[in-house]
Amino acid sequence: MSAPTTARAGAPRRGATTPGADLAPARPPRGTLRRAVKLLDADPRRVALAVLLGTLALGCAVALAAVSAWLIARASQMPPVLTLSVATVAVRTFGIGRGVLRYLERLVSHDVALRGMVALRTTLYARLAAGRGEAVLAVRRGDLLARVGADVDAVGDVVVRGLLPGAVALVLGVGSSAATALFWPPAGLALAACLVLAGVVVPWVTAVGARRAEERGVQARADMTATALGVLDDAGPLAVAGRLDAELAALRDADRRLAAAADAGARPAALAAALGQLAVGLAVVAALATGVPAVAAGLLAPVELAVVVLTPLAAFEATSVLPAAAVQVQRARAAAARVLALLDDAGPAAPARDVGAAAPSGGTADDPARGARATGPHLRADALACGWPARAPALADVGVTLAPGRCVAVVGPSGAGKTTLLLTLAGLLPPVAGSVRLDDADVAALPRARVVRAVVATTEDAHVFGTTVLENLRVARGDVTEAEAADALARAGLGDWLAALPAGLRTVLGPDGRTVSGGERRRLLLARAVVADAPLLLVDEPAEHLDPATADALLDRLWHLPPTRAGTARGVLVVTHRLATLAAADEVLWVEHGRVAARGPHARLLADVPGYREAVESERSTDATAGARP
Repeated sequence: MSAPTTARAGAPRRGATTPGADLAPARPPRGTLRRAVKLLDADPRRVALAVLLGTLALGCAVALAAVSAWLIARASQMPPVLTLSVATVAVRTFGIGRGVLRYLERLVSHDVALRGMVALRTTLYARLAAGRGEAVLAVRRGDLLARVGADVDAVGDVVVRGLLPGAVALVLGVGSSAATALFWPPAGLALAACLVLAGVVVPWVTAVGARRAEERGVQARADMTATALGVLDDAGPLAVAGRLDAELAALRDADRRLAAAADAGARPAALAAALGQLAVGLAVVAALATGVPAVAAGLLAPVELAVVVLTPLAAFEATSVLPAAAVQVQRARAAAARVLALLDDAGPAAPARDVGAAAPSGGTADDPARGARATGPHLRADALACGWPARAPALADVGVTLAPGRCVAVVGPSGAGKTTLLLTLAGLLPPVAGSVRLDDADVAALPRARVVRAVVATTEDAHVFGTTVLENLRVARGDVTEAEAADALARAGLGDWLAALPAGLRTVLGPDGRTVSGGERRRLLLARAVVADAPLLLVDEPAEHLDPATADALLDRLWHLPPTRAGTARGVLVVTHRLATLAAADEVLWVEHGRVAARGPHARLLADVPGYREAVESERSTDATAGARP
């Protein structure tokens, strides 16, 4: 897998879909959110500290209300001023303490959440890099970005907005009810019952509505993200292909479904809001209904009646956030299901075992005469059938060997399966049949780090990051120097382009390379693959979007790449439509009709294979007509 060279190496064409790729279960199975929260790797001590600080902050609010009620009621009796001094100081203390403790609670809880997001996202990236490549390739690009971005954020947010508020409300509710019961037990019992209504029943009703909305909205949201990104990225090609109207219609349909999902949850949310206010009113009325007769009977002091009546108003502050917490829990559960589905599809991380260094070889089965140049890792496919999961194989019965110093070209009509072959050789797609082996080990069984040290692939839609030119190259190898970067860009035919940039290697590129042309993008990706320093290089259509002369010059340089820093000759396999420079390749594979129709040196195919000869002659005629060649 070409993790160092691209974040989306080998993705299907933008806008393409794989059946079932983006589908999340209608209702996540039990334990989904618990499993995802465990992946946040939250520190229990930090979580407990956040709960303690949150409880103390809201406890200050309740105490402030209670002391204020006592102070107002007692002051109305005009006692000596000194008898009110403690309460006056307490009011100030609780008022200041509420703000300070809330600030500290936010610091700690957000620290827990952000650390958790980092841990989950790191786990996700590591699993995707080390797992089965088809798990990433089968997901639309926009949906993948939603899962590693918004969905991970939603799971992390559940700590701050879902779980911690619930824990704080539980502790504070018990404490407030007990404190009220010390003044007047019936009021404490009434408060406890109303807190159960506001803190359990109301969130449950809200959760029912949120679950319905989220179940209907999660796929609509993913479809909207994926479709919108596809339209923004490829508006021109979609318009030319006549598909823009259909994509815009799909976008409107996703928006309609998302609005309908929100409407589905509105009615339970309105009922929950009404029940929450009803609970507050009932608690106050119950305190008055039981407290006034108690005052008349001498069982409760008038000042204490003010306390038991006004305290519930502050106690319900803890439960007021629980409906929103219930919504966040439902949203996080749906997001967790999508994140975990991606993790499960990727499979477990590759075992951390070493199968040994690449064994030197004196030659290859295809070309034993070049053994002096073929020392280093060998990539070999035998009886290989390759294709996308749940689809018919694109190619069958392919045999090819790539070794250091060996140059192989794969050519053929569009849609013949050339790119699928490259992805399978890179380990990004599992073989449908046959095997792909790196030296003597199956590529799928090797630790991913071992594979990418030997084999690097770059595909036509690999990702260009919204950062500097230099940092885009450092995606492949973090210690690339400016001199190495400039040399790699020159070999990719971007020397003049680099010289014209306003800040050279420090020039910031737009998101996904939108500030560069298609040809510049391809060559930038090629330069990234070159600096990766792997002995074996798999390149998909490096000459696309280039004029014939520039394309041929680029391919010529590919056939003559310098050795790696360790002195190992480069082995290059290129998928290309350009045929003019293939005389420099050791072997050309002519692919058509789902198989390798012919193979051998360029000259032999030109003489013996009519389809290949026609393609070469057509290319020459086109170049001559365009004035690219004499």
